[in-house]
Amino acid sequence: MPEDMDERLKNMSPEELKEFQKKQCIFCQIISGKVQSRKIYSDDICTAVMDINPANPGHILLLPNEHYAIMALMPDDTVTSMFKVAKKLSNVILKALKAEGTTIFGANGIAAGQKAPHFMLHIIPRMPDDGIDFKLPQKQLTETDMQEIHKRVFARLEQLLGHAPTILSEQKKEEKVDLDSISKLLK
Repeated sequence: MPEDMDERLKNMSPEELKEFQKKQCIFCQIISGKVQSRKIYSDDICTAVMDINPANPGHILLLPNEHYAIMALMPDDTVTSMFKVAKKLSNVILKALKAEGTTIFGANGIAAGQKAPHFMLHIIPRMPDDGIDFKLPQKQLTETDMQEIHKRVFARLEQLLGHAPTILSEQKKEEKVDLDSISKLLK
């Protein structure tokens, strides 16, 4: 990146930077109608388009209308609305395309396979033996590793809540989490 552009970016206000990112983002251009797409749904919160490089015929991309690089930056009501729309679109795909299932996922960050700088949910029609392999590996962890991971996640959750999560059953170790409190802390 040229030095003058790097310097301009450093001096932009958060609002100016967000507007610059929107102008550079192909998905923001699709949402605004500046780039042609096959839109199938749009409301005040999100827009759904057919993927031009589908994993399977009928593959839908569900995008927040505002530019958010990752899900953690999105307001809770946007996340909630998007998942409600994803549920409806999944049902539409099941009936309209006679799919036997759908895979719904969002790659959240580069390490998770996110390729675009605009968060999105993929809604992919599925049929038996369709050649898409979403099998998750089943790694074996030692009891010590499991305890350490649990300790770290539990401690961070306790920090966010300001108190320890309530244990519903000591035998099952099920934890009740106050999601509203977590959401407020993450804003």
